[in-house]
Amino acid sequence: MRHPLPKPPSWLPVDGYILALVGTVALAALLPARGPAATVAEGASTTAVALLFFLYGARLSTREAMAGLRHWRLHLTVLACTFAVFPVLGLAARGLVPYVLPPALHTGLLFLCLVPSTVQSSIAFTSLARGNVAAAICAGSFSSLVGIVVTPLLAGLVLHGSGGGFSAGSLVPIVCQLLLPFLAGQFLRRWIGPFLTRHKKALGHVDRGSILLVVYSAFSAGMAQGIWHQVSPLRLLCLLGVEAVLLAVMLTGTSYGARRLGFGRADRIAITFAGSKKSLAAGLPMASVLFGAQAGLAVLPLMLFHQMQLMVCAVLARRWGAEAAAEADADAAAAAGPEPRREGDDPAAAAGGGSYLPGPPTRSNDSPSTSGALTGASSSRTPDSSASVSARR
Repeated sequence: MRHPLPKPPSWLPVDGYILALVGTVALAALLPARGPAATVAEGASTTAVALLFFLYGARLSTREAMAGLRHWRLHLTVLACTFAVFPVLGLAARGLVPYVLPPALHTGLLFLCLVPSTVQSSIAFTSLARGNVAAAICAGSFSSLVGIVVTPLLAGLVLHGSGGGFSAGSLVPIVCQLLLPFLAGQFLRRWIGPFLTRHKKALGHVDRGSILLVVYSAFSAGMAQGIWHQVSPLRLLCLLGVEAVLLAVMLTGTSYGARRLGFGRADRIAITFAGSKKSLAAGLPMASVLFGAQAGLAVLPLMLFHQMQLMVCAVLARRWGAEAAAEADADAAAAAGPEPRREGDDPAAAAGGGSYLPGPPTRSNDSPSTSGALTGASSSRTPDSSASVSARR
């Protein structure tokens, strides 16, 4: 007899794509690309990054993004959390070097704080929690769009003294591999947009496959440089602890801050999810351009944080969604008012006042035949029963 495989708890969303990323890292550790194979992998990775940002530009609706500007206070709040509060916390974590985090992992943590917010998962969690889904869509799109320019600029400011390997010369590949393909996608959107919409599922595999190729190339280069010898299991546990604190601070800060700024419940949910999350899909290609051979350890904090935010936000979204459903049911019951009293339950009739109505009252959901049967049964009472009723009066 075959037994089904055990499934993880519903509150623990094990992302299959994260498992694929872990498998890609393991493959790069066991069979890294070397020599001519490394050159081919690097060229393929560069092409994949350009293709990714071309598709990002072709999919982003300029009209929808401009329409979202009407909710400018919400978008400014999300952008401030993503590109101001996060980087400040990342810079504050420099005090943990070298006692808690080695310099290479702190550089990756700091890069994590510069990456734009997510789009898909923010929308999914906002919908599950019954928040403002339209605001989450626009906020995630704006963050991704702004991050194409702001993330490299912030990296040039804060990573220069952190051993990030970023210099002014890195702006040329950033423009060529990120910005120009994105603008080309925006320009060609009117012609290729319907095709991309029809083949959205297939192109999703292209996106994920391209990112896996970027990860393999980055970690293969890291194996060639021997950077994995710099990290011990204890350091990785310390990194997980630091990222757990970072996520808790951002979730609490976005929720409390949105409440203090006077946003409604639906908007607060969108701000909490969009303002506290980081995009793995946008961060990995950027890291390959910014860090080159050192991208292996630089993206490790982002990969761990991504899975952590999925697990925690899934729990919060389900709880907030259940609370919203309970509140909606309570409001609907209150609006309906108390249950209408039936005539047979009238206190005045029970006390002897008013006329006696023989038989049960006809309910609104009784069929005509049933009502007639009840009426007929009432009118066929015997005189003895009427006399007994009179005697009871």
